[in-house]
Amino acid sequence: MSTIERNLQGLKERISRACSQVGRDGREVVLLAVSKTFGPDAVRQAQAAGQRCFGENYVQEGVEKILALREPGVASMPTQWHCIGPLQSNKTRPVATHFDWVQSVDRLKIAERLSEQRPEALAPLQVCLQVNVDGGLTKSGVTPVELPALAEAVSRLPNLRLRGLMCIPEPAPTFEAQRAVFLQARALFDQLNADGFALDTLSMGMSDDLEAAVSAGSTMVRVGRAVFGDRPLKLTSVA
Repeated sequence: MSTIERNLQGLKERISRACSQVGRDGREVVLLAVSKTFGPDAVRQAQAAGQRCFGENYVQEGVEKILALREPGVASMPTQWHCIGPLQSNKTRPVATHFDWVQSVDRLKIAERLSEQRPEALAPLQVCLQVNVDGGLTKSGVTPVELPALAEAVSRLPNLRLRGLMCIPEPAPTFEAQRAVFLQARALFDQLNADGFALDTLSMGMSDDLEAAVSAGSTMVRVGRAVFGDRPLKLTSVA
């Protein structure tokens, strides 16, 4: 068993335990393996261990990796690619062309460009709105006040499907403090559903706080270090 396979197994056990403590089924929570700065070989090891969902923060690196894993002669496995990093206007076309999901939409302009640039031959791009639930000054995301209007506008765009919310709160010192912030995101998610949006994805929780996120209702946790180990200082090659 490889280190990555052991790590994935341990994470699935953590998720299962966190779910059981609050009466949830562990199958309700998707593990998104964040592969930024790790090359295709690491992704292949995770794929071989059964992992199918991967998150990338950097657009160019992610696209190069996606293409490398689709090369002729390379065994191809069903894989779902999520763009989870801040997205600038000049980076929307490669994301619309190559990724399956975007979790970091926080402006209508970005959503409109993704919709316009999504190739018609592809399935709709799955979208989460990033919300800044705790007002962190260094965090991206739409404010809770502005969220309903953005959700309404994005839900009307062609070639996109609004799936839910994503948040990255500031680090909190205790489980209770972590959970309190995640519950704010859950409340926004529930309110949008009450308003008729039919969302199914609440992406929150990472290596250090996934238990609190699962307790608060997360349906997807984004984990990198606990899957792949400490990140290299620089990804020298993705070929």
